[in-house]
Amino acid sequence: MTLVLVLGDIHIPQRAADIPAKFRKLLVPGKIDKILCTGNLTDPATLEYLRSITPELYIVRGEFDDKAQNYPVSHRLMEEGLCVGLINGHYMVPAHGDVDTLAATARQMDVDVLVTGSTHRFEAYEEQGRFFINPGSVTGAFSPVEAEPIPSFVLMEMKMGQDVVAYVYQLVDDEVIVDRIEYHKS
Repeated sequence: MTLVLVLGDIHIPQRAADIPAKFRKLLVPGKIDKILCTGNLTDPATLEYLRSITPELYIVRGEFDDKAQNYPVSHRLMEEGLCVGLINGHYMVPAHGDVDTLAATARQMDVDVLVTGSTHRFEAYEEQGRFFINPGSVTGAFSPVEAEPIPSFVLMEMKMGQDVVAYVYQLVDDEVIVDRIEYHKS
């Protein structure tokens, strides 16, 4: 079993001051195997914080990331028998989480699970036999398409045999709410 932290659209300090303290208390070194970041990791201190959680960190470029960082636009990795794709999504047309565009991207990348960002809004669903996850904004940073985003991240428990259990953490009225979503590759 592999535990993967999925987060993104951080925007520190431009749009948010920090990752909420209640989330930081949950994200401790030694528990998480990998991190997938959907981009807009605009602060070097936050990058170092994520590296302190686990050195296995995959980041794709968001529209506000410094190009000097050389983050790729997309990334594919195999984990527990599943192919996972990672993108930000800001360059997609139409953008903002369009289901058909995301399904076409998942087919083009040939992935079972597609992790995407850019909307600052959590979503998880199955479409055309594939699993789609947008972790939202871990800081709750504002966005032109989501006026009042809810801070959120996802912990994906990936098990050999092609199972994913996604635990969604959202900060609502200063309380951490956790939901569970399952996906099994057919």
